[in-house]
Amino acid sequence: MIDFCMVSNASKVGYSRDMVELYIDADSCPKPLRAIVLKATVNRNLKAFFVADRPLKDVQQAYEEHTALLRSDVDQEDERRMIKSPITMVVVESGEDRADRWIVDHASKDSIAITRDIILADLLAQKGATVLDDRGNVFTNENIAERLSLRNAMTTLREYGVFADKQKPIGPKEIREFSAAFDREITKALKQKR
Repeated sequence: MIDFCMVSNASKVGYSRDMVELYIDADSCPKPLRAIVLKATVNRNLKAFFVADRPLKDVQQAYEEHTALLRSDVDQEDERRMIKSPITMVVVESGEDRADRWIVDHASKDSIAITRDIILADLLAQKGATVLDDRGNVFTNENIAERLSLRNAMTTLREYGVFADKQKPIGPKEIREFSAAFDREITKALKQKR
């Protein structure tokens, strides 16, 4: 059985090393936030890996539309076929933490990751990556320990039946907060690449 497959082969195309790489834990990333990331990928020349255990239609559609746009100005057929969007849908086998492992294996210290999984955020922060959650919180190697401690305490309370974790649904306020934090971190990463 295949560990994972690339729905697009954007990773095989020679993109500039100056591109900021994004790694999105797409299984848990709400669709409105994926739309923000997809738009930024197209508009700001980013390379994005959406990792999930199933193909996501919005990511596939964005890949196809962006590829068509990039090819529209190229006359030579051979050249046109080589041009592909830097949006990549990575589909991993179903199973515990397969998407997380793929992200940890491929992310680098200069990359930006988006996940609500605090353990994955911790592993990525240890590598030096900047990690955002779906509420716009930014985690680094310096501040992740506190969040991990809080998560462990809440897990213990839930196991004893003392606390029921209910995160409110994502709304316009949370989307704005995520968008602002994401834009700030992208701007910072692009300046460092120059």
